[in-house]
Amino acid sequence: MRGVFVAAGVALALSILLTPYLIRFFARQGFGQEIRADGPKSHQTKRGTPTMGGVAILLAIWAGYLVAHLLTGEPMTASALLVLFLTTALGVVGFVDDFLKLRRRRNLGLNKTSKIVGQVLTATIFSILALRFANARNLTPASEYLSFVRDIAVLGFGVVGFVILCNLIVAAWSNAVNLTDGLDGLAAGTAAMVLATYTIIGFWQFRNSCSVTAAAGCYEVRDPLDVAIVAAAAMGGCIGFLWWNAAPARIFMGDTGSLALGGLLAGLSMVTKTELLLVVMGGVFVVEALSVSLQIIVFRTTRRRLFRMAPFHHHFELAGWAETTVIIRFWLLAAICAALGLGIFYSEWLSASSGL
Repeated sequence: MRGVFVAAGVALALSILLTPYLIRFFARQGFGQEIRADGPKSHQTKRGTPTMGGVAILLAIWAGYLVAHLLTGEPMTASALLVLFLTTALGVVGFVDDFLKLRRRRNLGLNKTSKIVGQVLTATIFSILALRFANARNLTPASEYLSFVRDIAVLGFGVVGFVILCNLIVAAWSNAVNLTDGLDGLAAGTAAMVLATYTIIGFWQFRNSCSVTAAAGCYEVRDPLDVAIVAAAAMGGCIGFLWWNAAPARIFMGDTGSLALGGLLAGLSMVTKTELLLVVMGGVFVVEALSVSLQIIVFRTTRRRLFRMAPFHHHFELAGWAETTVIIRFWLLAAICAALGLGIFYSEWLSASSGL
């Protein structure tokens, strides 16, 4: 448990202290955000705000995780390192995308093909390795089954099927967080709430792991405590970054941060066997992504717009809501989704432990 608090504290402190230096450095280099021309007119005033702040979040996550292990002396685990690999690799894809946008002075970075190749390559490596590194109890970081709170026995995909499933999960969550990152602090605050929930889930799975207790309802997961440390470090990094990213933002996370956080959530869902539960906990991300898909489908079939603008948060801005009002209300919805997901997780454990 000490490692969880150390990881969160170190990541929080580093993110708060490092981000101002990044703001000044990026400002000197002229790394200012380009704003989409068809976006809300009020956003044009944000042009030139330093971006690529996701670098601070990534460094904070790694620092929190490493310092926690240095102080506790506990060994690093395959599950945590694979999640960190997925997070960092997607962060690199996002960094290249951000850098090209800045270099070209347009809100267009990597083309769709290049970005998809980066996501597919990263997800494929993660999925293959996640089915290896079995421990003494023959548990691998991930399983070939789709999960809600535990593996669903009738939804096994085999190795090839799992690789495909992993690619879909990673693409869905990295793009969902990326689409949500359109208002000051919206993605960082929402992600912090989901990550806090995963910290609790990881620790609870550790306390009730089948390697610790043989009681009914125990969890067949590998390395849950180390996964909780990763989630705690990421939560601290997001909260520290939010200090500077909250409205009016001094820096944006860019694709560096949004793709990394999306990959992190996808990875956490697979190693904790909660892929479908994440749909509930990350409900705001899901709605944001669905709003874009629905907008495209409706417009192509009827030539009319379902929303004033997609993603969904822009719809409310154009309806006259102040940006801070939209952000705070979406944060409230994110908190409700996280609490609902945690409640479902705990209710399932109560049922399983009582044999119902």
